[in-house]
Amino acid sequence: MWRVLNHEWVGVVARWILGTLFFLMGLNKALHPVDFLKILREYDFTTSHVLLNLIAAALPWFEVVCGLLLLGGVAVRGSALLLIGMLVPFTLAVLGRAMAIHAANSIPFCAIRFDCGCGAGEVIVCHKLLENTALLLLATLLLIGRSHRWCLICDLVKPK
Repeated sequence: MWRVLNHEWVGVVARWILGTLFFLMGLNKALHPVDFLKILREYDFTTSHVLLNLIAAALPWFEVVCGLLLLGGVAVRGSALLLIGMLVPFTLAVLGRAMAIHAANSIPFCAIRFDCGCGAGEVIVCHKLLENTALLLLATLLLIGRSHRWCLICDLVKPK
């Protein structure tokens, strides 16, 4: 099983999936910062408006840069680590918000829908949690994998 997961093409596909998704979602948020800020406010991360504005302004660009780095095969492990660092708290925040909605409205958990702020609009919470788990697994695979196929920086520094 490990040999299959460590195959070079698995890493390339994981990079392209994560890179494309985070580039597009981050760009969508970066181009609509006010909408993203409104959604962030619903999570009650902080009462500091300055910190909330900073998160809304910077986070989408981190996603865009990580996506581009993954697509180009540059700093793959570092980008994967940053994505894990963004995905884990976001997934926990989505779970917490869904549980609060479930407790307040007695809606079946998997029937809960809201705009989570990922850039894809309204989502079904169970689907979003599964999607984020899959993205975390792909990022972890890149973090621990050894794939160098179509890695821009690897091709530039490879000894001849």
